[in-house]
Amino acid sequence: MGDRGLILAVANQKGGVGKTTTAVNLAAALALEKRRTLLIDCDSQGSASSGVGVHQADSPTIYDVLLGGAAAHDALRHTDLADLDLIPANRDLAGAEVELVDLERRERRLTEQIEPIRKSYEFIVIDCPPSLGMLTLNALCAADAVLVPLQCEYYALEGLSGLLGTLDRVRAAHNHRLRLQGSLLTMFDARTSLSRQVAEEVRRHFAGSVFDSVVPRSVRLGESPSHGLPVMLYDPASKGAEAYRLVAKELLNSLAAARANVEEVGGREETSAR
Repeated sequence: MGDRGLILAVANQKGGVGKTTTAVNLAAALALEKRRTLLIDCDSQGSASSGVGVHQADSPTIYDVLLGGAAAHDALRHTDLADLDLIPANRDLAGAEVELVDLERRERRLTEQIEPIRKSYEFIVIDCPPSLGMLTLNALCAADAVLVPLQCEYYALEGLSGLLGTLDRVRAAHNHRLRLQGSLLTMFDARTSLSRQVAEEVRRHFAGSVFDSVVPRSVRLGESPSHGLPVMLYDPASKGAEAYRLVAKELLNSLAAARANVEEVGGREETSAR
């Protein structure tokens, strides 16, 4: 990844799929792997912010950063994890969807604002709102890759074609490097045939682009946000904590393999050129 952190947008326009839970706990798991990580909360509900202990954030927030009222560096907050920082959100962000419309390069505000701090992090994880509006568009324009949480319930694939279509349009018009990092199965309950059936359907539908790791239904995952802690700090031994540790390791292994493949291809091309 060189001196530029990988920007990963966690997106799904459906609510209740474990999107914020995934953004918070994947960011925390990467930080626990000693990877400098920044979590950016782009949802006006501020759930990712409160999930790492920043409740009702005062300015500057991501709203001020997007609207030009503050630099990204000035909006950074430290968290309980040494290698995890946050740019928080609060309810002010609800107005940004409308306010951004009249600005120049409105879809690239986030890209331009985080570029000066990007080299300070190995990973930047963006928690997107549950919609395909201007805030999500900004996240997708800034991102290198997208992670899509999918709950193991009956309507798991509902609306997903809309999100994938948006990714294609953003890739074509704004961000040629944008790729699908993968889909992550959440709220998995191995005791039910429905969870197993949904998992099979998703893996068949997205062959090769679904994380092997799955996130189970977990009481501890549900409790941890109310304590302002990622689950690996709230209950490190829980199934939810172990799941996100495995997701982080799988992501790191995938990126390392892709990097090695690029280097191998480059080496072969250099040899043949001689």
